[in-house]
This record gives sequence, structure tokens and C-alpha cells, in this order.
Amino acid sequence: MTFPGDSASIVGAGPTGALLAILLKRRGLKVTLYESRPDPRGSAGESGRSINLALADRGIHALKIAGIFADIEGSLVPMRGRFVHPREGPASLQPYGQRPGEVIYSISRHRLNQALLGVASRKPGVTVKFEHRLDHVYFDARVARFMDLRHDRIVEVPMRPLVAADGAGSVMRRRMAERGLIEARERDLEHGYKELSIPPGPRGGDRLDREALHIWPRGGFMLIALPNVDGSFTATLFLPMRGQLSFASLATPAAIEEFMSANFTDALGLMPNCVAEFQSNPTGFLGTVHAQGWHAGASAALIGDAAHAMVPFHGQGMNCCFEDCIEFDACIGRSASWESAFGEFYAARKPNTDAIGAMALENYQEMREQVADSAFLMRQALALELERRFPQRFIPRYSMVMFHHEIPYRVALERGAVQGQILAELTRDAATLAEIDYERAAREIELRLPPLQDLSSVMKL
Repeated sequence: MTFPGDSASIVGAGPTGALLAILLKRRGLKVTLYESRPDPRGSAGESGRSINLALADRGIHALKIAGIFADIEGSLVPMRGRFVHPREGPASLQPYGQRPGEVIYSISRHRLNQALLGVASRKPGVTVKFEHRLDHVYFDARVARFMDLRHDRIVEVPMRPLVAADGAGSVMRRRMAERGLIEARERDLEHGYKELSIPPGPRGGDRLDREALHIWPRGGFMLIALPNVDGSFTATLFLPMRGQLSFASLATPAAIEEFMSANFTDALGLMPNCVAEFQSNPTGFLGTVHAQGWHAGASAALIGDAAHAMVPFHGQGMNCCFEDCIEFDACIGRSASWESAFGEFYAARKPNTDAIGAMALENYQEMREQVADSAFLMRQALALELERRFPQRFIPRYSMVMFHHEIPYRVALERGAVQGQILAELTRDAATLAEIDYERAAREIELRLPPLQDLSSVMKL
């Protein structure tokens, strides 16, 4: 590597910033992380603000490349599928895949951040400055101004370079857009979220199937619950922000109790503090960030949610950010300057992050409306059967995203669209798998889906 200087700074010490610091240190750089919040290792976490994270193949692959998967493995809870709780009828498990390893893992954001920061801070040459808030950026002078909240003073930091991993509300992204260095827009979803909790059962027992992501789909809204290592579940209610049935309309304890009882009777019985948590926990916002251009010359760049935040409904936000870090590190290894590395990183990642952002929005509708629909379940069962029969050509889109890090997101989106058409055509006049015309299926798949090994030229991150 022939970059000038031997150091880099990172804004944001969340999971993305911490992983990136570990990778940059491995390349011999001195790294300083600036984080606006206090050190999370000394606290129990911010109540009501954490949708549990779903770690899948892409994230695991990144952590293994960085050599730190073992540091967080003990905090993971496997989830074999979606456990769907319909309004009527029995709850049932819908497996994510059909192979033993096709599971995803639940982990609390706070616990993951603690583990990654612990690894990063133990590396000689990595410094973490907490309670340092990015205040202003002087692009011409290549200097960033931070407010040291502990000592009420201003600190100026040379951008040589400064990589912004400061999340969906990125200050750096907004400053770059204000200066016309990039184009950026933030599109808020009309739905928000509220965190609730399901405590462990007696003597730490499980109140729900522990190895599943639980979903209560209700059409225009839904409740989910992800398991924790202590037997508890972190539940999240997704609901419109405004309207006749919305967070705005649930303003009293009586209204909250009535709403939860009418729509989530079985879940309400597992949440003794539901109404109190509903009133005390903040209502979170959801949205998508679109940015054209992720860097300003050689001085500043965006990574992770700062560049492409997405809604959480495909469980890929963290996985995508970790994949960013691996690709960013690879671009550094192939480039002769920071500016060329930034440019290559943007060109490689932008089509893929656009693709997963679109799929995440689509998956919200699937989770809240379709998972209990018989036609959807028929297509899902057929997709798994076609994967068994044609494993080199047909892999369900969900599986491509969650269990195949070697398949780029954009390829999953493109092939998934073709597969969706094939599934719709094959199930149009069939009520069961036994009625499917598998000879027709073979012809259509051979004609419209090239073998995945023929995609080697695009099998990159």
C-alpha cells in the first residue's frame, strides 16, 4: 500500500466502525475512532432503542475474515425459521432453508457492539474517543471539528482520511450533501417501531420456541420477537406513525391495552410490563438513505448505514455493513491512493446496496401480510422443491440473500424476479405440489436461469 501517511480516523464506534477499525489496523494503520455516545461497555444499553440484530452468512463471513467470529459466537441464538402466529388457527414454523446450516442468529445490538469494541480497543494503535460529537466539516482545509462533550471543548481532526460510519443520521453525509459534494435523500417509512420485552419463564425457561423469529402478521402492522441468550425475547411492534390505527392513536393505557388484547392476545399474556414499556419506550423511526457518491476526494468517505441505511425487514442491515467493511478493506489492498480506493468501493457496492435496500422494503409487506397466506406458502414450498431438484440453477431469493455470501445482492434481486415469475406461472392452476408440472418447470428454469457457476465473473461482494 502506497498511501501517504499511516493513519485513518473513523466517525462512529458502532459495530461497523469497530469492525472497520480492526481491519484497518490489520493493514498497519493507526486508527482513531470518534463516538458521540459514552462507552457502551460500561452500561446496560439504551432502553427501548435496539431492534435485535439478525446475523446471517454475509455477516458471519466478514467476522471470520476479520478473525473475530469466535469473540461473539457465544452470544448468538440460532433461529431456524419464522414462527408465524396468525389471527386464527395454530401457530407454525416456516423454516428459512432446508439444510442444517441454513439458520440465522439473533444477537442484541448492545452486546455485539460491546464485543467488537473490546476487540478493537485491545489492538495496539487503535484509540477510541467517546463522547466526541462531529460538529462541522471544513472540506477545503480537510479538517473536521468535534465537540468533546466530557470537557466542553472543540477538537479539530485532520481528515487524512476520515471515514464516516455514523449511521443513518450521518452528520458527515449531510455536510457532504450541503456542500454539493454528493447527492443524498432520506426517505422515511410511514411506519415506526416500539420495543417491548418478553421476560424469561420460570427458572429461566422459554415462553416461546427459542430457536425461531416469531411473527404476528396483521396486514397493516405486525409484532415480531427475537430470542436472547437469557431466555427472554426482544419484541418489536411495527405500526403506522399516524392514522386511525397508529402510534399516534394509542395515547392512553386503556387504548394500548385494548389494541394489544385485540390483536396480539397470546403475546400480551407473555409481556407483564407491556403497557408501561409502550408508554416509556421511545417510538423509533424507519427509513431508507439513498446517496449518489460516497466520498469527497481523498479526505472523507461514507460506509455502512451512513451511505445506504435500509429498513430492517430483511435482517440484512448489519450484514450489509459488515460486507461493506470487507469490500472496503479489499479496495484498499488493490489501490494506490485513498481516492482511488473510495471510488472503487463505491462502484463495487452501490448496485448491491441499492438492491438489498429494495428487497428490505419488499420484505416488510411479505412479513406483515403474506406469511400467513396460502398462496404465498404454496410458492414458498415450491421454491424449496425446485431448489432440491435444480440446486445449481434455482435458489430461493431469501436463501440467496441470507445463506450465500458469494452471491451479490444485485444478482439475488435479478434472479429472484425471474424465479418469482416462474413460481407464479407454475402455481396459477395448481393447488398442491403434486399438481405442479415439473417437466415445464425444468424447461423454464433451463431457459431462464443460467447455472450459478456461470456467474463467476460477478460472484464478488
